[in-house]
Amino acid sequence: MKFTQILLTTLAVFLIATVSLPTTFAAGKDPAGKGYPKVYSSKFSKANGDWDMTDSKAWEWKKDGKLKVLSLNGGSDYKPPVRSPHNIAWLKDLDLSSFVMELRVKQTGREYGHRDTCFFLNKQGADQFYYIHIATVADPHAHSIFKVDKEPRISIVKDRTDGFNWGSELYHTVRIVRDAKSGTIDVYVNDMDKAIMHTVDKTFTSGQIGIGSFDDQAYFDSIKVWGIKAEK
Repeated sequence: MKFTQILLTTLAVFLIATVSLPTTFAAGKDPAGKGYPKVYSSKFSKANGDWDMTDSKAWEWKKDGKLKVLSLNGGSDYKPPVRSPHNIAWLKDLDLSSFVMELRVKQTGREYGHRDTCFFLNKQGADQFYYIHIATVADPHAHSIFKVDKEPRISIVKDRTDGFNWGSELYHTVRIVRDAKSGTIDVYVNDMDKAIMHTVDKTFTSGQIGIGSFDDQAYFDSIKVWGIKAEK
C-alpha cells in the first residue's frame, strides 16, 4: 500500500512538472521564448549549397581539432555597392521577418580595435540590410548595429557595451533576436540574460540572414535559426 502511494505521488509530481514546463521548452521552440518554430540548423559538418558567399574562395569547410567548421579565411574579392562588409555568406532560400539566430563562433584574426565577426539580417538587396558588428572596441564604426540603405553603413545602435573580448582559441555563443513588428534587435554573447547591443528600427522588416566579417577571419561551428517566414 505504501509503495503504491509513493508511486502515485511520484507520478503526480512528474505530470505536474511536465504540464508546467514553458511552452518553448515542451514544444522545442526557440531558446529566447518567442515561440518561433525552427527553420534551419547546421553543424557545418560538410560542404553544402545552403550559402551564397560574396566570394566562395574566401570560405572553406575544414576541421578545427575534432570540430568541423565553416571557416572564413578573409580577403574576399568583392566590392560592395556602398561602404559595408566584404566577407559575407548569405543563407539561401530563407526570407524571415522575426527570428532568433544562435551560433557558436570563434574569431581567428589578430587582435586590434576593430577585430570583428558580423551577423546580417533582413537583406533586401546588396545595399539594403542590417548587420551586427561585434568588435574589441566600440566606436562610430565598430561594435554596433548598422544599417545599410543605399548609402555607406550608419550606426543605429541605442545601447551597447564598450566592446567585446574575443580572446584566443575560444568559441562563443552568439544569439540575435529580431522582432520585426516592434523593430527591436537584441544581441547576446554567452550571457543570455544581458544584451550587449540593442536598437529599434523598422526600415527593413524581412529578408535573408547571413554571417561573416568586415575584413577578418572566423570559424563557425554551428547555427540554429527559429523564425517566421515572410509573406510573399
